[in-house]
Amino acid sequence: MRPVRFNIHPKEANINNSISVTEAPDGYSGEGFFTAKLSDVVGLARKNSIWPLPFATSCCGIEFMATAAAHYDLGRFGAERMAFTPRQCDLLMVMGTIAKKMGPVLRQVYLQMAEPRWVLSVGACASSGGIFDTYSVLQGIDQIIPVDVYVPGCPPRPEAILDGFMKIQDLVGQESIRRRNSEQYKTLLASYGIQ
Repeated sequence: MRPVRFNIHPKEANINNSISVTEAPDGYSGEGFFTAKLSDVVGLARKNSIWPLPFATSCCGIEFMATAAAHYDLGRFGAERMAFTPRQCDLLMVMGTIAKKMGPVLRQVYLQMAEPRWVLSVGACASSGGIFDTYSVLQGIDQIIPVDVYVPGCPPRPEAILDGFMKIQDLVGQESIRRRNSEQYKTLLASYGIQ
C-alpha cells in the first residue's frame, strides 16, 4: 500500500511556521497530564460561583437591582443565584444605611454564613455612615463585622458595584485554602468577638 500524501497550500504552510508555543506555568507535567496547586483550582472554582446575599436597606439596594438586571447582568460573573438565606451564601453584600438597632441582626446574619465568607460594603452609608452622622446610625459596618471590599458612592453606580464584585473575585481566587485556619484570621475574628 502506498503512503497517502496531502498537498498543503503555501499560505497554510506559512501559517504553521509562524505559530509559537508558550511556556507552561509552574507545575509538573508529563505525557497526558499537568498538575497545579489545589488552592489555585479551588480558588478558580470559588471565584466563578459566588452566591451573594443582598442585605439592602436604602437607595444602594436600588442600584444593586440595576446591577443584577439585564443591562449590567451580575449573573455573567457566576453570581446568578442570589439567596436570602445566610446558610447557602458566601458573599454578604451590605447596601444602605444600617441603624444601630439593625446591627445585631446584621451580625447574626454574618455569623450564620458558613466559612469561607466574604463581605462587600456598598455605598457611603454602609461604609462610614454617609450623611447620617447621628446617634441612631452605625458609622460603618466594620464596627461589627470584618469587611473585605468597600464600594464608595452615594449611591454607587452599577459599574462601581461590578468593580467591587470583581475585586471580591480577585480576593477569592488568590486566597489560600489554609487562610481560614491561620492565626491571623482567628485574631481578626477575635477582635470582633467572633469565635
